Amino acid sequence: MTARTGRPTLAVVGATGAVGSVMLQILSQHADIWGEIRLIASPRSAGRKLTVRGEEVEVVALDEEALSGVDVAMFDVPDEVARQWAPVAAAHGAVVVDNSGAFRMDPDVPLVVPEVNPHAARVRPRGIIANPHCTTLSMIVPLGALHAEFGLSELVVSSYQAVSGAGRAGIDTLRQQLSLVAGTELGTSPGDVRRAVGDNTGPFPEPVALNVVPWTGTPDEDGWSSEEMKIRHESRKVLGLPRLRVAVTCVRVPVVTAHSLTVHARFEDEVTVDRARDILATAPGVVLFDDPAAGEFPTPADVVGTDPTWVGRVRRSLDDPTALELFVCGDNLRKGSALNTAQVAELVASEREAR
Repeated sequence: MTARTGRPTLAVVGATGAVGSVMLQILSQHADIWGEIRLIASPRSAGRKLTVRGEEVEVVALDEEALSGVDVAMFDVPDEVARQWAPVAAAHGAVVVDNSGAFRMDPDVPLVVPEVNPHAARVRPRGIIANPHCTTLSMIVPLGALHAEFGLSELVVSSYQAVSGAGRAGIDTLRQQLSLVAGTELGTSPGDVRRAVGDNTGPFPEPVALNVVPWTGTPDEDGWSSEEMKIRHESRKVLGLPRLRVAVTCVRVPVVTAHSLTVHARFEDEVTVDRARDILATAPGVVLFDDPAAGEFPTPADVVGTDPTWVGRVRRSLDDPTALELFVCGDNLRKGSALNTAQVAELVASEREAR
């Protein structure tokens, strides 16, 4: 705790990135439990001033001095930076909440979603707590609530992932491509969009404007992508189901922010839609928005900028009384990244307060 305020000192490492900017908004909107908030980024961003809690704070470069005296450090940086600096922050006494993929599957690092497994945050041998991937976070809260009632046994998932999942480069690429195809008749013959876009595919293997791309991440074994495997492994770890059967197809779509997923969830017990709806309607962090006859179901255009996971199209599988079909949608920069990180950091702060 800082002597100046008696409240914990918080470091935001990666404060100038896409998720970092959302983090500062969230810190300004949530209850003010922090003492000093220290904004840290790469040396090229040092000296910039950003606003948090209504005050301008100067960004400092990431080094050991910047991490000294910190109680909780939220990291939103590339994996290689997290691997180098998160252990340094922990060695200086900070509890690290890391949003990268560097530590998610480390057996000595808990993978925490506060609505699902808050207890896991208390056991952290390395002083690090990991945040799940944004696509996992876009579905795991309602699935956790349903699992607690019915016992989840299998997941079949297709994702529709926004370009902001690839950072600012993804957003810039989509906007540039949209400017090239807007007001044209493109999308009506083979290869016309590709010719218009040229080599301007940014972080994606194919054009995303007027298109969907059935690939996110890097190649893994047997034709699976790294992001598909992340969803599989992370769902198992968060839910405490190491043998959960999971099959995933990840798709990139021309949406700026908010991931969506179709979910086929099979349970140990027979399910009813009425009971499932009751659970979802009362689950923390979930909004049930499900009246297709009235045109009510979640879409990225309506969900972007909001905190909860939105759930609609709740149906029992036609051929399996133990399975539910869902459509879920969540802002990948808020609950999918910054919000979950902030919630975990607040868990740690409350734990220290209780001592």
